[in-house]
Amino acid sequence: MNFDNTPSREGSYAYKWEKYKGRDILPAWIADTEYPCAPPIAEALTKRIAGSALGYTLPKHYTPASEAIANWCAAQYGWQIETSWIVWTPGVVPAFNMACKAYCQPGDSVMVQTPNYPPLLAAPALNGLKQVCIGTILDNNRYTLDLDELAKQAAKPECKLFLLCNPMNPVGSVLQKQELDKIAAICNEHSVVLCSDEIHCDLILDDVAHIPAGAVDAISERSITLMAASKTFNVAGLGTSFAIIPNAKVRARFVNAMGGIVPWPNVLGLVAVEAAFNECDDWRKQQLAYLRSNRDYLVKAVNEISGLSAVSPQATFLLWINAGDLGVDNTQTWIEDKGVGPSPGKDFGDSSCFRLNFGCSHDYLQQIIKRMQA
Repeated sequence: MNFDNTPSREGSYAYKWEKYKGRDILPAWIADTEYPCAPPIAEALTKRIAGSALGYTLPKHYTPASEAIANWCAAQYGWQIETSWIVWTPGVVPAFNMACKAYCQPGDSVMVQTPNYPPLLAAPALNGLKQVCIGTILDNNRYTLDLDELAKQAAKPECKLFLLCNPMNPVGSVLQKQELDKIAAICNEHSVVLCSDEIHCDLILDDVAHIPAGAVDAISERSITLMAASKTFNVAGLGTSFAIIPNAKVRARFVNAMGGIVPWPNVLGLVAVEAAFNECDDWRKQQLAYLRSNRDYLVKAVNEISGLSAVSPQATFLLWINAGDLGVDNTQTWIEDKGVGPSPGKDFGDSSCFRLNFGCSHDYLQQIIKRMQA
């Protein structure tokens, strides 16, 4: 795969490009990459479209996709799951909103780490619940969760749910075993359900292991692990993800909360998941090598620009950039005036920062840096 070759998305109505349409601003915001999806996925979709009508297909009947997930979890994480644990959803955003409905009552609180991506931050209020922010701290040039604050807030009786993001978006850290063990102990002590959004878990750039929440024995029976092929294989537009919920009672409450509200994923999304997890790991590894090169170039270049700083992310194709030393009134206006369009930091909970997507060609990334340096 030649990741330098990123075809134009003109005329595709891609959300990423529609935002700045008609303006001389290079889009570098929403979390999808510029890379065409892996050939086996495109071939599987073409075959499915050509082969038959696109009628109703229930995910529970499309067993090859569920089996592909189980095999992937075993191969990538050493996590042995049962296909009956899988609950299909049309995205992780509906899924963590369903978690709010399933495990909380009016007046309850939901803990959310910050900074975090906007839909996750919005979930508690959308469901009539109180948002409790658990801060992210910088420790030895790595962002991590404020576990002391987590313990303090979890002890409050109204806290019923913790929405975790691992790898962390936007800061890119991968939580280590000792951190997950501490999170598990806190949640268990206070009967808090852990819902872990792990949509970037197959995009680990450093030599660290991703550990799914459901694979942590201490919290497995109180966990909802949200995953998808969408970010890794650039098929987010197919609207397909899944929750892995080992405990039958916890799973039943989640499924009941979905009733009459959340549709099942479409058949093409199921086909894409099957192809991605069965046939595209070599493509993924090539992409990871390319992203590492982009990340290393970008982090170095950003840290050489006066007023900007960034910590190298362990995962994702997103860089959290601190612009607090610029001394400007509006960070987003400053960067857009330079012709670059990242995600605004204020949407993530910190207006002094912005999040820049480096899932693009190296040439495109160089253009971004040149504009930022001007």
